[in-house]
Amino acid sequence: MKTLNRICQILAIAFALGSLVLFFTHFATIITGGNNAELVGAQLAFGSKIKVAGTEYNMAKSTDILFCFWMTVLSLVLSVVSFKSKTARYVAPGAGLITAVYMLVIALSNPYKFVDTRPLPQIGGVSYGSFVLFTAIALCLFTVLAVAYLLIDDYLEVLASKGQKLPIVKRIIRFFRDYKSEVKKIVWPGFKDVVKNTVIVLIMCLLIGILIWVIDYGLGQLLSLILGV
Repeated sequence: MKTLNRICQILAIAFALGSLVLFFTHFATIITGGNNAELVGAQLAFGSKIKVAGTEYNMAKSTDILFCFWMTVLSLVLSVVSFKSKTARYVAPGAGLITAVYMLVIALSNPYKFVDTRPLPQIGGVSYGSFVLFTAIALCLFTVLAVAYLLIDDYLEVLASKGQKLPIVKRIIRFFRDYKSEVKKIVWPGFKDVVKNTVIVLIMCLLIGILIWVIDYGLGQLLSLILGV
């Protein structure tokens, strides 16, 4: 089991690193001014200089792809730090899941929504390269492996504690059960109480608004007298 745990951890790091490397492969092709400009993911994320009809343009950053790039870097760092830090073992799958879902949305959507072509002129079309989808798949695999590593590592800790510690799944179930029991204890106000409290709040807001207006008007008049306006 320990060997399987270590394999999952190493593979998770490998897929996180692979996802980051894929950002430097062909992500999109932009037809501008009759020419095809092929850009890698990093160029879309951080902007790039493109020549169109002899004029050089600084292409805008695609903030969505930039976000995915930095989240991939974070996932890689967390997966490496997870060798020493328990906190990183819990955070890494979450970061990977967010990035994987976001990247899948980008890969399966219209390129015009996520590839910022400003200020390029004469845009004839935008299309994705296959590596966009490959990056999303690699991030999904990283997330699965990171979750597997977390669960196996937690299982090993439970075995080491000789039943004194609950598995993470049971802890989550217990949390929601406790949450449900606490929600049942909440006493919700009736309709009359809601109307009454709402009216009181509105009246107080009105009175405070009038008070602020009177103070503001009075200070304004006082200032006019002092300045002789």
